Amino acid sequence: MSSKQDYYDILGVAQDADSDTLKNAYRRLAKQLHPDVNNDESSEAQFKDLNEAYGVLSDPEKRAAYDRYGHEGLRTMGLNDFSSGFPFDDIFDQFFGESGESRRDKRRQPRRGSDLRYNLTISFEQAVNGATQEIEITRPETCSRCSGSRAEPGTSTSHCVQCAGRGEIQEVRQTFLGSMVNVTICPNCQGSGEKISSPCTKCNGIGQHNATRKLLVSIPAGVDNETQIRLSGEGGPGQLGQPNGDLYVVLTVEQHKFFQRRNDDIILELEINISEAALGTTVMIPTIDSQEELRIPSGTQPGDILRLRGLGVPNVRNGKRGDQIVITTISIPKQTTSEQERLLSELGNTFQHRARPKEHTGEKGFFEQVRQILGR
Repeated sequence: MSSKQDYYDILGVAQDADSDTLKNAYRRLAKQLHPDVNNDESSEAQFKDLNEAYGVLSDPEKRAAYDRYGHEGLRTMGLNDFSSGFPFDDIFDQFFGESGESRRDKRRQPRRGSDLRYNLTISFEQAVNGATQEIEITRPETCSRCSGSRAEPGTSTSHCVQCAGRGEIQEVRQTFLGSMVNVTICPNCQGSGEKISSPCTKCNGIGQHNATRKLLVSIPAGVDNETQIRLSGEGGPGQLGQPNGDLYVVLTVEQHKFFQRRNDDIILELEINISEAALGTTVMIPTIDSQEELRIPSGTQPGDILRLRGLGVPNVRNGKRGDQIVITTISIPKQTTSEQERLLSELGNTFQHRARPKEHTGEKGFFEQVRQILGR
């Protein structure tokens, strides 16, 4: 079965719609979907579908075949050649009343430079504490010799003879709606309307050239993956005096050997042995700033959470730091000496109970706590 949309649905008309109803529906939708007035990325595809639907339903033979056999019937009968479509500019002129000259003026207006993207990888420490990073980019810049005019200094330009300075070539085409004018960019002047007799010797008449620049990027404290830093005016060059675009530096933060991040908190999993967990101890642990002393209480269990206030990540907006969260895990030795086995056996005999099912108390278990802390 074909996955193509029903032609009547595309036009929004009933199956018994007459030719005037079809034409009015087509014109109404063409005004909405024409790419010159609709900036949505899907508008051109929708406009082509609209042309195809109207091309079938406005032709009595094709409409009869479609009503009886559908899309597959049109293909079988060889009646589905709609690849030529309609020239967008011609439909625009007929339906919107805007002259070709007006549209050409819009297209030939100087434009702001394009925005550029630079991917920058930084360390976990740089993301937390902030940094200044030098980057090197190669980007297009306005030619310093011709200032973007594309012509050798001291020479002049002239109207393109092939398009008479319009920047476009017009060709009359016959369609089922009558004579229409197909407009294409002039191949002689590439749409500029001007012919350069002496191209700039530095940029070869392009008006731009690639240049490598070194820039300093100020990375605020507290940034994270996919943070974008905008360098205003460091993008592509504008045309004929228009401003440059911007450069967006997109950050990727390297994984740390010990730390994980959850919002503004830093997570550290701390592995302790059975003795340290049972008796308690004081240990030195790493933080993002230095080393800190941490007291492990006696009777510490796997998944217990200890919190060091204010040793996390600075909030990128207000600078307030999160916490460092320490999650304890108990290291069970896989191999023991005979002496350790003897001591552990004696210790085990002193406990009140051996292996037994654990009763549910309603408290969060170890894995639930870890998932909640790490946001998994």
